[in-house]
Amino acid sequence: MLAAIVAITPLAIDMYLPAMSIIAVSFSTDVTMVQQSLSIYLAGYALGMLVFGPIADKVGRKPLVITGLIGFCIVSFLIAITQSIEHFLALRFLQAFIGAAATVVVPGYIKEIYGENTAKGMSYVSLIMMLAPLLAPTIGSLILELGDWHLIFFVLSAYAALLLVLIIFKLKMPSDNDKLQRSNKSFFRSYYTVFSRQGVKLHITSGVLTSFAFFCYLTASPFIYMDVFGLDKSLFAILFSSNVGALMLANIVNSRIVSRYGSKRMLHVGTFFATLASIGLVAVNLLDLSYHFTVIMLIPLMGALGVMSVNADAIVLMKFKHETGTATAVIGTLRFGFGATAGPLMAYFYTGTAVPFAMLMLSAILLVALCQTLQNYQSKSYKE
Repeated sequence: MLAAIVAITPLAIDMYLPAMSIIAVSFSTDVTMVQQSLSIYLAGYALGMLVFGPIADKVGRKPLVITGLIGFCIVSFLIAITQSIEHFLALRFLQAFIGAAATVVVPGYIKEIYGENTAKGMSYVSLIMMLAPLLAPTIGSLILELGDWHLIFFVLSAYAALLLVLIIFKLKMPSDNDKLQRSNKSFFRSYYTVFSRQGVKLHITSGVLTSFAFFCYLTASPFIYMDVFGLDKSLFAILFSSNVGALMLANIVNSRIVSRYGSKRMLHVGTFFATLASIGLVAVNLLDLSYHFTVIMLIPLMGALGVMSVNADAIVLMKFKHETGTATAVIGTLRFGFGATAGPLMAYFYTGTAVPFAMLMLSAILLVALCQTLQNYQSKSYKE
């Protein structure tokens, strides 16, 4: 159920991608204008997380989930009946902004359910969540076979409505009725608490850098596989799915063993293997080897990034009792913000090869290793 809530974001991002050119024709505009709705959605989502994170800590999680789903349902319906590109873009921003109210509370619920094994719960939700971006474009294409692009947003509206009914009757957690578990801090004081908490900043930075490496892959993979290596779209889809499969497998493994070894050790192990794989990725591209070697390096690299991501987040969430919504907002906003820089950076370092992409991923992972080394040093200093 929690994964289904979080899934509204990848569904809203990916489901309408096959319809972009049709939407452009419908509004008598060009595709680049419609493509802007993607960046607008991400901006709205990041702002929504910043606003609703501290509010969730103060008023409780369930009211935010209900508000977010009602808003998402209504705005999705309005997008389906809009008549101009300007209204379409404005409503996409609002759709993301209000939808963030529902999703920002999910990590807090996971922490409440799993306690010390929060990383295990995060792995389960991430595992289910990864199916959404894989299936969403296919679902969008099937919907277009049944009707026009408006039907995609009617389906999103219906999905939110059905989920809302489920949430109202089935989501019953102790924290929803226990006011002692809520924060009494002001909006800005909540953010100060998150940023000033000992042992948090370097773990947040680790998660953000891990996300940046992942965004590098998302941004560069079509160019790398199809332009640099000259592969067709079908083979690209297979290779892309294999890397998503590696992420899913890593989350399964993490969910099974993290209770035994702990999030900190799993983060260190993930960083170690990611460093080895990213060094290999740089090496095979500097040597101009065939795409098979790049694929061989990317599969363990993506799996390691999956382990690093969920454990870095879990470590941060475990540091807070009342400010999990604010902490989630900080993590999410920074990840989206820094992730958005991946495209411009790769464009700046463009050489027509996969080397800049591999170097950026290696740099991000080496910085994660540096953060973890500094964190260990700080922990020892505090103990002494």
